[in-house]
Amino acid sequence: MFETIFAIIIGLAALYIVLWIYILLPAEMATKRGRSAFGWVVLSLLFSPILACLLLLLLGDNPNAQRT
Repeated sequence: MFETIFAIIIGLAALYIVLWIYILLPAEMATKRGRSAFGWVVLSLLFSPILACLLLLLLGDNPNAQRT
């Protein structure tokens, strides 16, 4: 019984980490740089979250973005 509960907890933690890497991290980085979060999440899902994050770092802030 304990092994099953432990496996479920580990599985949920792994799912959260993967979700964070593939969706939340690129979306947060894009938003902070004034770029489309949706577009960068799609890019991350299609290619690689590492590639999306590296491109966001290389591109930097969007000079045309409106800051609030």
